[in-house]
Amino acid sequence: MNDMIRATLADPDDQAGSATRERRTGFLCAFGVLFVWSGFLLSARLSPSLGLTPFDMLALRHGGAFLAALPVLAWRGLPRISLPRAAVLTVFAGFGFPYAAYLGFSMAPAADGAVLLPGLLPFSIALVWWVAFGEKPKGRRFLSLVIVGTGIALIASETVGAWPGAWRGDLIFPLGGLSWALYMACVKRWEVSALDATLVVMLLAAPVTLPLWWLFGGGSIAAAPLLPVVLQTIYQGLFAVLLAGFLFTRAMNSIGAETTSAITSLVPGMTALAAWPLLGEPLGVAALTGLAVVTAGMVLGVTGSR
Repeated sequence: MNDMIRATLADPDDQAGSATRERRTGFLCAFGVLFVWSGFLLSARLSPSLGLTPFDMLALRHGGAFLAALPVLAWRGLPRISLPRAAVLTVFAGFGFPYAAYLGFSMAPAADGAVLLPGLLPFSIALVWWVAFGEKPKGRRFLSLVIVGTGIALIASETVGAWPGAWRGDLIFPLGGLSWALYMACVKRWEVSALDATLVVMLLAAPVTLPLWWLFGGGSIAAAPLLPVVLQTIYQGLFAVLLAGFLFTRAMNSIGAETTSAITSLVPGMTALAAWPLLGEPLGVAALTGLAVVTAGMVLGVTGSR
């Protein structure tokens, strides 16, 4: 009752300032995801050259995330969410999304994964939000999706299918984006905080993955170079799980999943540009034009958000 009274008597200027700060925080988190996800895609693409299998990468990701979660757990305590709901979030964000990425990158180049994983995420979220919440994209939001889709298609025209056998990975990547969209829908439906949602995935995935990896696939990591394995463990566990998971969920809770996914639609272009010098996967005029079109669609989607 006291909280209701204080909310009623609160200064409207203070409320407006708080809302502005919250949106600013959401945008900063969303743009932070761009860099973390681009690094995640590039490092995942590098893993086959190190002799690491998709199962190895999942083990490194979950093992690193579990270790990174322990200090947070000691500081904050257990996540405030029931075990069944925590298990559902872990299935979608802990297994479906990353394993689709690692498995896809064992067959396809970085640009393919960037286009078909985060690039299609705005459309996956639009579909899931339509089915789950009845929020049909319309107006500027719909136009933004059309423009982003056009840009993604331009990038895909030069990247998707350019590598022998890459079509197998290309079929797997969209499943990861759909899994992430379902995770975000559950977070919204159950009103889970960003830290709780991230923490449950970090804590529950490793006890499942590591014993299975030890029994069925643990030999290849020992044969890989030590330093890259350590760096992959740190990046995949600390940055790709803890930081990216928290930033994306925090952004969604502040500015909405549609606006957040519109911003992250820049990931394909950023990843493809970085893969050019780092991985020797060049881009042509169509892909570069697609990057500009995606950027325009993202700006339209962001400026059209409430």
